[in-house]
Amino acid sequence: MEGKGDSVSSFTSAVSLDQLGVSFIPQRYVLPPSQRPCPQDVPISTTLPIIDMSNLGNQSLMSTTIDQIRIACKEIGCFQVIKHGIDISVMDEALEVAAEFFNLSNEEKMRLFSEDVHKPVRYGTSLNQARDEVYCWRDFIKHYSHPISDWIRMWPSNPSTYREKMGKYVKAVQVLQNQLLETIFKSLVLNPDYLHEEINGGSQTLAVNCYPACPQPALTLGIHPHSDYGSITLLLQTRSGLEIKDKNNNWVPVPYVEGALVVQLGDQMEVMSNGQHKSVIHRATVKGAEKRFSIVSLHSFAMDRKMGPALELVDEQNPKSYREFCFREFLDFISTNDITKGRFLDTLKMKKP
Repeated sequence: MEGKGDSVSSFTSAVSLDQLGVSFIPQRYVLPPSQRPCPQDVPISTTLPIIDMSNLGNQSLMSTTIDQIRIACKEIGCFQVIKHGIDISVMDEALEVAAEFFNLSNEEKMRLFSEDVHKPVRYGTSLNQARDEVYCWRDFIKHYSHPISDWIRMWPSNPSTYREKMGKYVKAVQVLQNQLLETIFKSLVLNPDYLHEEINGGSQTLAVNCYPACPQPALTLGIHPHSDYGSITLLLQTRSGLEIKDKNNNWVPVPYVEGALVVQLGDQMEVMSNGQHKSVIHRATVKGAEKRFSIVSLHSFAMDRKMGPALELVDEQNPKSYREFCFREFLDFISTNDITKGRFLDTLKMKKP
């Protein structure tokens, strides 16, 4: 697959390259020097908050917790949550069956391969191998997940427990997403039921990722810098590797916290908040000898539901800063653009009068 036009039969994934025991990465994975990960030259002062979600049930701690979330959303666009109500066994089983999927034969996984970003279920590598000039060192299986009854029959049937175990996680994380959005809306002084019907009727896409061990981790990335399109993203990871860009343009490693989930704000939340909350730019690094798995639950409004800044957050002092957009527009953008060369969010920003 040296060229974008190569046939599916010659497709070689990052996992396959790792299994072959390559001692160097193919040129298609090598980033230009300016885009490569490197040790930080300056001390990192940004601390990623860890929010105890159980405090939201305590009347004396609720307002403090909402304020912590408001500051995290405004300053960073990212935080971690603990005591979030998802049983550790549900998370562990989802990660275990994810590892089983990537251990399947290449022939089995390739039955789900597609370069069409609109496909409801697809296996692939990189971000968009049809467009990426430099590939990402990762394999993924992505599938639509809400409402689960509409999509689960399309998910992988192998491993045999994939639908059962991943389904339990999908349902649990959907409940948590609702709680988090209510809390974030409160932090914006919006009604906690704001867009309630749109959220319940929205989409959930699960991206299950495998970042294989990499013989030259300093030359490549697991995922290139980008922001997510949706309202919020919840990430479960087996080890550290995720990095976020802070307001000083420093790359900040997100530490692995056992039992925690990482919450990242997406473009829809920045637009909806009229810029009060920030969509976080993030990337994934890879390791020389360690494989990493992550399960990313991306939540957004329905495919064609247009959304823009909340009217309650627009006034003379804070004019409307973004145009409306929908999920389908984002998919059209990534199907025709290399996201390393420009953010979708930038196409939504309105010029100041």
